Amino acid sequence: MYNKKVNRIRRGKNMIYFAPLEGITTFIYRNIHHSFFGGVDRYYTPFISPTSNHDFKSREKRDILPENNRGMDIVPQILSNHSDEFLYTACCLQEYGYREVNLNVGCPSGTVVSKGRGAGFLGRTKELEQFLFEIFEKCPLEISIKTRLGMEEPEEFEEILKVFNQFPVKELIIHPRTRKDQYKGALHPEWFAYAAETSRISLCFNGDIETKEQYEQIQKKYPRANIMIGRGFLKKPGLAQEIQQGELVDADRIWAFEKALREAYKEIMPGIPALYKMKEVWSFMRESFPEQDRLWKKIKKSKGMADYENVIREAKG
Repeated sequence: MYNKKVNRIRRGKNMIYFAPLEGITTFIYRNIHHSFFGGVDRYYTPFISPTSNHDFKSREKRDILPENNRGMDIVPQILSNHSDEFLYTACCLQEYGYREVNLNVGCPSGTVVSKGRGAGFLGRTKELEQFLFEIFEKCPLEISIKTRLGMEEPEEFEEILKVFNQFPVKELIIHPRTRKDQYKGALHPEWFAYAAETSRISLCFNGDIETKEQYEQIQKKYPRANIMIGRGFLKKPGLAQEIQQGELVDADRIWAFEKALREAYKEIMPGIPALYKMKEVWSFMRESFPEQDRLWKKIKKSKGMADYENVIREAKG
């Protein structure tokens, strides 16, 4: 049993977090999103995956450098099941000035789970408990955790939550699906309610929030929980501003956001890589526009950046 005092403090105000999505919500996207839209209290980075030789990949290092994240509240996320790798990475992050790190035990990707990381860790609760003991004993930063309910069945969460409750977790971000559910299976909100009733840890709800009305439903039901939104923000970049200020973001600002993002990608990764990156963004952002299917088909058919930019000019009218 871990003996340090467990954090029981809950915030009185809902905070809105931007969930990470690997390959999209890098520092480029975060900076431009932050400059165009208000309402996001905190951004989480795509996970850092430590290596056995403790090196940062160059893209991971660029993504967490303080000079690339000015003016935003940033929490780096780590994906690991080895305490020594986690602790080394946390110490590096402390040197960059970070005060909190987020542990990812929710990623459902097959390549991640097969290595016992992400949601794969949830099926090995004894190993998870030992890992948490080691990192909470020595980590110089506060640790929050992003989790799912389990590997196969939501009932697994009862045992998993008992493990988490032993430790001074700063915040538990719960996506109430199992690994088997991926992102399309039904949510199991009753297990978030269970955590709200029994957890010793401050909570955050994550999953399927894509409208102001859905946000308000969760806020009303769990007034002390923070709320994390991922795909909802990618589909509607101005959603946080709509939630906070009650104002719909007009199409002109979305187009200006698109242009700024496109120019930033072109500067860093000219040519086809920038085109692929914009197609990835549009796979979500198309839902911000009427006639989205027609626009999306034309974007997907673009063979080069010139083709893509012609499609955008035509769509803007």
